[in-house]
Amino acid sequence: MTNRDGTPIWYELITPDPDAAQQFYETVTGWTFEAMPGGLNLDYRIASAKDKSVAGVMRTPDHAETMPSMWFVYIGVEDVDAAAEKVKLLGGSVDIEPTDIPGVGRFAFCTDPQGAQFYLMRGSSDEVSTAFAPMTPGHGCWNELVTSNQKAALDFYSKLFGWEHGGAMPMGPAGDYTFISHDGVMIGAVMDTPEKNIKPFWNFAMQVADIDAAKTAVETGGGTVRMGPHELPDNSGWLIQTDDPQGAKIMFVGARKE
Repeated sequence: MTNRDGTPIWYELITPDPDAAQQFYETVTGWTFEAMPGGLNLDYRIASAKDKSVAGVMRTPDHAETMPSMWFVYIGVEDVDAAAEKVKLLGGSVDIEPTDIPGVGRFAFCTDPQGAQFYLMRGSSDEVSTAFAPMTPGHGCWNELVTSNQKAALDFYSKLFGWEHGGAMPMGPAGDYTFISHDGVMIGAVMDTPEKNIKPFWNFAMQVADIDAAKTAVETGGGTVRMGPHELPDNSGWLIQTDDPQGAKIMFVGARKE
């Protein structure tokens, strides 16, 4: 991918039941799915919004069968090896060292100093990724880091990717909701973990055309709506926080048709 360093370029769900996950997200987001080409010996499905690839759904590997169902993000970099070394220098860890996927690109799987996990990626295609495309139905529209130390986390990602502090919204006892800006675009935010025993993690929002239809689809599809719909402060839409049927946290943002 030719995206600027630090751009979210891919989303990935690791789940024990990809068949059920596919059925759920087809209904809620309108994604279509196809098996990843190339004949790799794993169950990996590509989710697309219209003709644009957005995300992958992968069966939980046998060696990680106790891992909860979770969404992850791939951050684009020009040099995966150099970025992985920088992760280590900044106090993070590299759990999967830089590795090539034939016909796809080079990646590494990392953990930030507070414990949130993410991928580094340099795609082999020269096409620009539009997996993150706010206001476009079926695409990622927000990247939210839930962490134990906002200042340290922002410092880590700023040095690694050049992300900038984009202002903050006070949330009372919950602390500040601190926005992340990248190359002039607001890509997400950082917030405090609501409970001390929660491991830091990345949380994501996908854009939908109709938030009420999405809420109904989540509930009828076996998911859980934990919060919302709530109108966003900038009046850009309404948000629901949900768990999919396998327990993966995912948010949806969309307009209200009523």
